[in-house]
Amino acid sequence: MPANYRFSDYIPPEDNAPGFESLLKIFLQLLTITSGDVREALEWLNELDRQYGLTSDEYGMGDFLADLKRNGYLSEDPGSGEIKISAKSEQKIRKSALEEIFGKLKKGGKGSHATPHSGLGDEAGTDRREFQFGDALEQIQMTDSIRNAQLNHGLGTDFFLTEKDLEVTETEHKTNASTVLMIDISHSMILYGEDRITPAKKVAMALAELIKQKYPKDTLDIIVFGNDAWQITVKDLPYLNVGPYHTNTVAGLELAMDLLRKRKTPNKQIFMITDGKPTCLKEGLKYYKNSFGLDRKVVNKTLTLAAQARRLKIPITTFMIASDPYLQEFVEEFTKVNNGQAYYSSLQGLGNMVFEDYKRNRRKRV
Repeated sequence: MPANYRFSDYIPPEDNAPGFESLLKIFLQLLTITSGDVREALEWLNELDRQYGLTSDEYGMGDFLADLKRNGYLSEDPGSGEIKISAKSEQKIRKSALEEIFGKLKKGGKGSHATPHSGLGDEAGTDRREFQFGDALEQIQMTDSIRNAQLNHGLGTDFFLTEKDLEVTETEHKTNASTVLMIDISHSMILYGEDRITPAKKVAMALAELIKQKYPKDTLDIIVFGNDAWQITVKDLPYLNVGPYHTNTVAGLELAMDLLRKRKTPNKQIFMITDGKPTCLKEGLKYYKNSFGLDRKVVNKTLTLAAQARRLKIPITTFMIASDPYLQEFVEEFTKVNNGQAYYSSLQGLGNMVFEDYKRNRRKRV
């Protein structure tokens, strides 16, 4: 056995040890699913504890509840006795969503971040990529490039460095971006036994937290749309619920464009998360609704707005959480009219696609 190696017994980390932090992660997930209902989340947590033994004799559920209050995650109304989550909990939920979704992106291998619109920028980022024509010499990371050459060619006397060995630090432009995120809250987002609204909420919270931390000069407005459309704040996201609504995509797009007209930034974009077709319009005080097939009256109005957004240089990226062929045909037509982009995503891949598209689009100069 080589003398340079030393071996010792492997002791696995006690990641599953019961305690406040491990229970807090589960509790935050349950708060998102229950739309901020503390009592329901605690009931679910107690049921999970009964089935899977999350607590121990040393640290029980009562201890966890006391720690939640002591650490400022919960507040209790003195009059009604109602328990609510605090601002600290709301921020923790956003950070948890960011770690859950964006953390997976950071684990990807080389080349997983497709950024065809990046290039010479103003400030260095943390991403690395292969050298491309036009990159500045100061972007080259010599230590990493030499390591690549050693791995690719060996350490012989004829050691050499090629263009393919060079690794550079990605740069990002300082241009600001204004994004409107549209979230479908029609009834279909919880139909067929599939919870689609919770992943959409998590993506919205994670995107908001990312922008706050990494791109503080960017703006993010959030819109929900059902029979109507209205703006919500990031603070409202944990409490967001699906309603008995149809899908008024037109109202959402009109509100999104109104918000972006007021933004004085060069890069403007709309992200739309939906699982279905537009089925509703508002005509005066009445609603025009048709859930059967693709109603041409509704579709034509939606396509008119897609063309209007294109004239305003506002690309629309549609994240369709559905795989019906006729819905894909509609989305393809909508995307062609707007000259935007469309993704047909599973719930698991939604966060990955939103983050990559956001990073790519904000690097464009208009």
